[in-house]
Amino acid sequence: MASNTDSKTAQKINHKGKKIGLSGSCYWCTEAIFLSLRGVTKVEQGWLSSFADDDWFSEGIIISYIPDVISLKNIIAIHLHTHSSTKAHSMRNKYRSAVYAMEPYQITEIKHNLALLQDEFEQPLITRAYTLNQFKLSDESMQNYYYSDPQRPFCENIITPKLKKLLGSHANLINKSKLPAKLMADIDNALITT
Repeated sequence: MASNTDSKTAQKINHKGKKIGLSGSCYWCTEAIFLSLRGVTKVEQGWLSSFADDDWFSEGIIISYIPDVISLKNIIAIHLHTHSSTKAHSMRNKYRSAVYAMEPYQITEIKHNLALLQDEFEQPLITRAYTLNQFKLSDESMQNYYYSDPQRPFCENIITPKLKKLLGSHANLINKSKLPAKLMADIDNALITT
C-alpha cells in the first residue's frame, strides 16, 4: 500500500513540479547555471545541511523544476559537469559536492543517476546523495546575483565563462532567452570569427 501511495505522490508531483537541492561550488555560480535552464521554474540559494555526521551547512541551491521538461538525470549531469565533482579540494567543507533529496523516494533516483553518469568521468565522482535536513536562504541582496547585474566583475570573470561552457555542452537544455544579450552577442561573434 505504501508503495502505491508513493507512486501516486510521485505522479502528482511530476505534473506540478519537483524540488531538489544541489551543492558543489559557489551558490552564485550554481544559481546562474540552473536559472538558465528550460524547465527550471525557481532557484533559491543559501545553505543546505543533511543529518547525523552530515549535518553541517554547505553553500548550495534548491531548484524547482518540471520533470516533463528537464529530467533529474539532466539536472544532475549539468551539476556534475559545472563543478569539480571528482576533486576533494580544501574547500569541500564550504562546497560539499552533493545532490539533496527533498523526499525520501528521491534518494534512490539520485544514487541511480549518479551511478549512470559516472561513465562520463575518468575519475571517481565524489558527489553524494543526501536527504535535506535544513535550508537557510541567503540574504535577499544575494539572490539572483548573476541576472540582477551580469556585468559585475565576478559575474563576467567567473560565471559567464561557465555559462559559455554550458552552452557548448548542453545547449539543448538552455533557455537562451534568459541569457544576457551581451553573452549571446559574444557567442555569435565567436561563431562568426571561427
